[in-house]
Amino acid sequence: MAKSKKTTDIPTLTETWSLPAPATFGSLVRAKGILLEIRARLPMAVRKSLEYTVATLTLSMPEDAETEFRHTAASVSRALESIEDLPVIPREIQDILSISTTERHRWLEDGRLKSAGTRTVKLRGRARQITFHVFDPKLVKDLLDNGTVDEWREHDKAAAAENRRRAASKAKLARSLKKNKSSPKTAGSASSESPPLAGWDDFDLDGLLR
Repeated sequence: MAKSKKTTDIPTLTETWSLPAPATFGSLVRAKGILLEIRARLPMAVRKSLEYTVATLTLSMPEDAETEFRHTAASVSRALESIEDLPVIPREIQDILSISTTERHRWLEDGRLKSAGTRTVKLRGRARQITFHVFDPKLVKDLLDNGTVDEWREHDKAAAAENRRRAASKAKLARSLKKNKSSPKTAGSASSESPPLAGWDDFDLDGLLR
């Protein structure tokens, strides 16, 4: 006789929130960053109860945890009220703008990419802390809407081409100077001493130098 199938389903309380597009910029990395940010504001015991699926946050808890569920749901709702103002961290801005780590560092150093400050976090399970720049989401939106990144890349290409041209000219000049310096003087070449002036001896004999 076949054994009856044992059910493992546990009745749960659930609530969902849609993440607004202006908050995520259509980026999965940004959406998961928002999830981690909101989880960090919740008690450790309930953080894993909040999950992300397809632009939606879902809170699921057992039915016997109704009070805790209501408190947690209220905390998530409060956090989402200002979620569009949440600073954008490095890995998020790279995904949103489709830029590389090298480009982010370069544009930060030359002032084109404006930092909104820094943030320091402790790595999980480690004593070491890391500090990184964060960015204003309004700035990120402007860069995305105006195609500014493409303009910066064109500028960088032109600057790189000019630097290569200057480096080639400098190297060519250096080789030319080195070649001239090492070449032996040919016969009949001008002496380093000035040639005698014609008629000088006659001029001296007339006593005009005395």
